[in-house]
Amino acid sequence: MKWQKYSNKLNFSEGKPIKQRTISYMSLLFLVVSFILAGCNGSDSDSVSSEPGTLVVALTDAEGDFLSYTVDVVSLSMLKADGTVVETMPLTTRIDFAEYTEMTEFLTAATVPSGVYVKATMTVDYQNADIQVEDVNGDPVKVVDIVDVDNNPVTMMDLSVRLEGKNSLRIAPGIPAHLTLDFDLNASNKIVFDPNTGEPTQTVAPFLLADVALEKPKVHRLRGPLASVNVDSGEFKVVIRPFRHTLINDSRFGALTVKTTSNTVYEIDQQDYMGQDGLLALEQLPKFAATVVIGELKPRLHTFIAREVYAGSSVPGGDKDVVKGTVISRDNTRLTVKGATLLRAAGSVAFNDTISIQISDATIYKRQLSMDTYTSQDVSVGQSVTVFGTLTDASVPNLELDATSGMLRMKMSTLSGNAVAGMDNNPENALVMDLQDINKRRVEIFDFSGTGVDADNDADPANYEINKGELDLSAIFNNAPIKARGFVTPWASAPNDFDAYTVVDLSDVRAAITLNWEPATTVPFVDISADSLTVNLDGAGLFHHVSRGGISTDLNSFSTAAIIQPTVEGEGFYALAEAGSVQIHFSFADFVADLEARIGTGRGVSNLIAAGKFNDETATMTARRIAIKIVPIITIK
Repeated sequence: MKWQKYSNKLNFSEGKPIKQRTISYMSLLFLVVSFILAGCNGSDSDSVSSEPGTLVVALTDAEGDFLSYTVDVVSLSMLKADGTVVETMPLTTRIDFAEYTEMTEFLTAATVPSGVYVKATMTVDYQNADIQVEDVNGDPVKVVDIVDVDNNPVTMMDLSVRLEGKNSLRIAPGIPAHLTLDFDLNASNKIVFDPNTGEPTQTVAPFLLADVALEKPKVHRLRGPLASVNVDSGEFKVVIRPFRHTLINDSRFGALTVKTTSNTVYEIDQQDYMGQDGLLALEQLPKFAATVVIGELKPRLHTFIAREVYAGSSVPGGDKDVVKGTVISRDNTRLTVKGATLLRAAGSVAFNDTISIQISDATIYKRQLSMDTYTSQDVSVGQSVTVFGTLTDASVPNLELDATSGMLRMKMSTLSGNAVAGMDNNPENALVMDLQDINKRRVEIFDFSGTGVDADNDADPANYEINKGELDLSAIFNNAPIKARGFVTPWASAPNDFDAYTVVDLSDVRAAITLNWEPATTVPFVDISADSLTVNLDGAGLFHHVSRGGISTDLNSFSTAAIIQPTVEGEGFYALAEAGSVQIHFSFADFVADLEARIGTGRGVSNLIAAGKFNDETATMTARRIAIKIVPIITIK
């Protein structure tokens, strides 16, 4: 059977505000699903076992331009094939999605009835949202006006993804299933600044994906109180307390067992360890000590393997104030940190953007994934930092943190930009980058004075020199969009400007096209065939972009019209939504035939989402997932 049809009883009001059911666009946006359950072929039968199983849910997001995207997640429910609804979220959880572009956070480990699950629904409350974006001067501006594409105020939304047929989620006793929900901020939101007032308006069209197989996994973070340590088996257990919940002993979010290796690095009460020595030190901590673990999830092995472990006073929430952000300038022993999140010792959390930090030789300096010794000279402009100290001035905008007797931890920074050339004096070991941003902040706000061995060698963002070490970058072409992760070189030592641990070519990463037409159109494509759809951008609304790795490109910028085509096999997940009913095709040709038939009766297309790989030279997306919304055309006489 080439297609499956789902009737109104499946409630395709998903994505509409719970208190305001007038939003039309959201009912489309959660059809694009990427579900492959490791070790499970799946069927539509719900007769698995009477014993419960474990579902581990994690949350991440694709890149976006938001400094803060903090909303309340009210509920996360799972729908079984037999109609049973299972709630997996015990408490409303406040989440800053902007924090999770580089990692995935464990949200809950819930014991749920065994069986086949066909839908996941996350309820998000925007009423107390703290969403902040950069203005033209690089300063943060809070977004107050949040609307959908029909200009209706956004309050509370149900964001859903369906898990149908062979891609359904099967829960079985003794075999934990892992579900990652991916909220693509860049594809889901557009910000427009009023030219007169400078106030931003945010248009929300959430684009949610789900992943079980972790085809492109990010590092995972687990946080919560330490429950137990087993040195003999090389593992420990942490009670999950996700995001900004206080790290107290509360098992309502479940617990997760963490495996360790001889290469696991520990920082416990600000002391460094590796391997079993770290596990022994962890065992000495009091029960329910604050713990944060960064590592890799191995779904086929049903294990979470720790790469880094932080515990005790090395975790925010102790007797120190903590600032997280990026160094944008340095004046001797004073750092200016921007994009700063302030975590007070008393437990409050605030996004304060710019904070001045005083350091000294007595400050303890550490670097992520390293047990080496560091000094204040290792901290330079562009460095991502977490700083423990005491807030001495709490007045905005004069926030100051005294870390002269505290600790500064250097974390990996992420650069975005374009490759331009190899260095003439060291072509084999360096890459030159036209830098656009560091840790999602535009380079224009950084002051690179003092970064070089002399003023003539201070870092130049237009020719930012990256030491690539042993990385093979032969496939990266000139002007290719790239990201680099690593550490800035020590203060007053450039060139090079940056030591890269990884360099990623973004020209071939997963892409998402988001389109809407205002009003709906009967000619959304200039050409329709069984092999491709050629997009017609006449009458396009706010969304007419392709997004890759946080870089959004206007489809109008290409010399030819954008084309959407299927994979070589011609099969994927292609959906048409109309009047509360959704028809899904797995054959592109059948999908196009159905689309043409509907347009031929005078109906129009209001929205389109496609996910796949995008080719810049031909402006062509090879899509495995497409969702289109069909609406009646209203003629005003």
